[in-house]
Amino acid sequence: MSLMVFDHPLIKHKIAILRNKNTPMKEFRELVEEITLVMSYEAFRDAPMHKVMVETPLETCEQEMVDERSIAIVPILRAGLGMVNGVHSIFPNARVGHVGMYRDEATAIPHEYYCKLPEGIENMTAILLDPMLATGGSACDAVALLKRRGVKKIKFMAIIAAPQGIRRLTEEHPDVDVFVSTCDRDLNEHCYILPGLGDAGDRLYGTK
Repeated sequence: MSLMVFDHPLIKHKIAILRNKNTPMKEFRELVEEITLVMSYEAFRDAPMHKVMVETPLETCEQEMVDERSIAIVPILRAGLGMVNGVHSIFPNARVGHVGMYRDEATAIPHEYYCKLPEGIENMTAILLDPMLATGGSACDAVALLKRRGVKKIKFMAIIAAPQGIRRLTEEHPDVDVFVSTCDRDLNEHCYILPGLGDAGDRLYGTK
């Protein structure tokens, strides 16, 4: 398992705007995509490659290209959808699956309600996306779901994380690579990240 917490000036700048309660919905969505794009470069440093022959204006040469069909993007609904385009912008042919989880407001326990994954995902590198890693419940359940489907190589990417979520995910699934743009201070009594940015899904889609 590897844990990477990004320390990049560009990401810090964008997160400062993302946190602001007055940042409008359109800009919020764009920032989520932009941060995901920057994180993806590091998250896919070990992306599967294959050799191809390329004809330049002067000669033919051998090059390496990413095998995009061996990558599966799996957002955890619904907030994870906001990160998909950030990964798709560099891997436009990667397949997309969806895992639906909702959190019981009284217990903070996640429940699965939807799952649709690409055929052959057990042979792909799957990257789970969720802007917020709070208690780690949804992330751990989603990873377990992928493992039950036979997926052997799993990555997890979040924008904001709490120490509790990082600890739980890395302890329960030590074989998963975890990428987080920033680690916040704590969780409040309602399991929201502090200082956080509120409910990412609501801010992405204007539902509150």
